[in-house]
Amino acid sequence: MKKQLFLFLVSCMILSMTCLSVKAQDTNPAQFGVKAGLNLSNLYTSDASSSDLLVGFNFGFFDKLPLTNDVSIQPEFYISTKGSSVTYKGIILDGTAKFNLTYLELPVLFVVKVAPALNVQFGPYIAYMVDGKVTNEANVSLFNFEKNLNVNDYNRFDAGLVGGLGVDVGSLTIGARYNYGLTKVGKTKSYLLSSYTIPNANNGVINFYISLGFNK
Repeated sequence: MKKQLFLFLVSCMILSMTCLSVKAQDTNPAQFGVKAGLNLSNLYTSDASSSDLLVGFNFGFFDKLPLTNDVSIQPEFYISTKGSSVTYKGIILDGTAKFNLTYLELPVLFVVKVAPALNVQFGPYIAYMVDGKVTNEANVSLFNFEKNLNVNDYNRFDAGLVGGLGVDVGSLTIGARYNYGLTKVGKTKSYLLSSYTIPNANNGVINFYISLGFNK
């Protein structure tokens, strides 16, 4: 929670400073736009023998606020699907659990033009989980994932870091980013006199997107 609060405060400070800076400078026009794309997500955990990428999507809006002609602040708000297919092997229990997680996400990014049509993007994000489903195939039914796990068994808030590249083609931007979560996805719970965290993992997402901006 401390990391989440810190990142939230940083985001609010950046937004406040941006509003003041934009009013004070003569720069490129601010833009508002839509963006959508493809997610390739994973869950980073040491509790499983392997995890496979899950294909999902992202869709939402952005507000690009110039600080100078080459540097902008870009807050965004979108829906993003994450998760992974996790394979676990033990002495008794083997199986595969597929986690499908849906978040409302708010990144606040610096966008820096490094060439006439190329920019780099980096900054923090915070996210709120609105849905969390899991399916499981195991050789022994000791724990019913689908019945015993729901959205309230996960940490609803996530926070992390974003980095990526974008190519500008007129009012379109085509880009790729990597999002890494700093908080665990699962909560620690008790079952049969033992504790567990499912999934004991962090979110990781590669996303590809196209955005379309309109001058304000």
